Amino acid sequence: MDAHIPFSERLRMMQGDQNPNNCPVRQVMQGIFGKWSTLLLLALAERPYRFGELRRLVPDISQRMLTQSLRDLERDGYIYRKVYPTKPPSVEYGLNDLGKSMLVPLHDLVIWASDNFAAVDSSRKIYDAQAAD
Repeated sequence: MDAHIPFSERLRMMQGDQNPNNCPVRQVMQGIFGKWSTLLLLALAERPYRFGELRRLVPDISQRMLTQSLRDLERDGYIYRKVYPTKPPSVEYGLNDLGKSMLVPLHDLVIWASDNFAAVDSSRKIYDAQAAD
């Protein structure tokens, strides 16, 4: 899309036929901003990792969720999976060019989230307290 298109026009284009499954922005963002996807992409920005290394880097992710998240990222073209013919086989994951291309905006968003966490947390607490009344 042209960078000069106003947001309201982009929104109309994204909504298209009103079917969210046909919205390219929603489809792409859904894959990037899953609960574990961002953490895994940021880890893989450092270097390629083996499965066990990723599991240790994100200790609160289950083996099943790590496997699914990596498959989803591979399916979307953000990461590659390389199997080494060892006994047992060793598998390495790393960023593809598409994954690397999102690192600058993703980094900026992570910095923003870190810088604004206190404000968001405070707003949530105020909202939750008012909702409880």
